[in-house]
Amino acid sequence: MTHQFPGLSPAQKKELADIAQRIVAPGKGILAADESTGTMAKRLQKINVENTEENRRSFREILFSSDPSIANSIGGVIFFHETLYQKSDSGKLFPQVVKEKGIVVGIKVDKGTAGLNGTDGETTTQGLDGLSERCAQYKKDGCDFAKWRCVLKISHGCPSALAIAENANVLARYASICQQNGLVPIVEPEILPDGDHNLQRCQYVTEKVLAAVYKALNDHHVYLEGTLLKPNMVTAGHSCTKKYTPEDVALATVTTLRRTVPAAVPGICFLSGGQSEEEASLNLNAINQVPLHRPWKLTFSYGRALQASALAAWLGKTANKKAAQETFCSRAKINGLASKGEYKPANTASQAAMQSLYTASYVY
Repeated sequence: MTHQFPGLSPAQKKELADIAQRIVAPGKGILAADESTGTMAKRLQKINVENTEENRRSFREILFSSDPSIANSIGGVIFFHETLYQKSDSGKLFPQVVKEKGIVVGIKVDKGTAGLNGTDGETTTQGLDGLSERCAQYKKDGCDFAKWRCVLKISHGCPSALAIAENANVLARYASICQQNGLVPIVEPEILPDGDHNLQRCQYVTEKVLAAVYKALNDHHVYLEGTLLKPNMVTAGHSCTKKYTPEDVALATVTTLRRTVPAAVPGICFLSGGQSEEEASLNLNAINQVPLHRPWKLTFSYGRALQASALAAWLGKTANKKAAQETFCSRAKINGLASKGEYKPANTASQAAMQSLYTASYVY
């Protein structure tokens, strides 16, 4: 017989629920600035800038020291460990800079993927060892939420039952540990866009994965009101020859979420998954216009789709700082509008905004 043992106190639950609601307040989403050093190397290489700690700091300085009005569109920022302890040009720690704007500070806590032996290249995510101690330290250092990414793929025999179950379980264990330490867990089961599968196949797989994730979260006694979900949108594979409209993507995505995600979850913050900046905004906007009941906030947690144009405007030059900030603010504002279904695109999206940001087998 199941028996309820005490988990979180009412005060702990209230704190977690309040943090989650602040992050996904109306018109707000998340800036994912938690790229690892290796991923930043690839981003900087594209604009011919050397991957040094100072250059990484300089680019994030551009994002974090943008006009305070950015807080109207950005409710939370996910940091990478290195960035959490770096300082702005004015000598303030970055988390302080972000907090002063009224934005919630988050941290990536996973340690990357590891292969599942006997599968077709499927993975689980590592980092549970020592996670409780790391979370306690991050909470002391000003973080209020965390992120952990699991990765699944669609192919002839994937995702396997093993990959679905293992990743659901590891996400639930992570979420439970975060909540014990006062951090709101962002649960991210990303299904990669690699492949030639159609929209219906992605929808079927996403439903199976999310159903498994929420069963695991329930088994682990995770307090859903103090969590956020970061899923992929339901899209066709990158190599699929059939093209779908934002309305097609939106209907498939909302239908999937209505079938699998409890209404107790405060917000669903989509990852951009290599879509171009403009595509990610148009799809999010369409999702918020679907004529079906949507009990959760449907917003964004974008990395590439918030930063690509700003990076292209910066080019590593101090003189371009203001232009890069304006570009970033403009994109954030567009996504803020899209999270309310109020984005009306001009016909003149820039070249950088239309650029596909897809990378095969993307490693964060």
